[in-house]
Amino acid sequence: MRVIISSNSDLPIYLQIVNQIKEQILSGKIQENQMLPSMRALAKDLGISFITTKRSYEELERQGLINTVPGKGCFVSHFNKELVYEAKMREIEEKLEEAISLSNSLGLSKEELISTLENLYEGE
Repeated sequence: MRVIISSNSDLPIYLQIVNQIKEQILSGKIQENQMLPSMRALAKDLGISFITTKRSYEELERQGLINTVPGKGCFVSHFNKELVYEAKMREIEEKLEEAISLSNSLGLSKEELISTLENLYEGE
């Protein structure tokens, strides 16, 4: 498992950890039932406080992505991939709604917005 903390990020450190571990779980880089590093080990590796890693793991557990087994550690949970897909689709829709609102405030047409999206999608 790889986690990189950025001092330039607007996100708090615990959320940077949550987002990176979550992405690795959802992408399959970290498998179901795989044990995560202990909170103390992760804190030491990242040079941060134990409380920060504890908060990150608690948030991942709240989201249903990991389970803590007392005395054994934290493990990736079994989760419904369909529910994860739906959540990601909702997130995409929210961001697209923001883009539509912003483009409307600039007076862009639907066609101009779609063209911009297509260009970004194709990497131009």
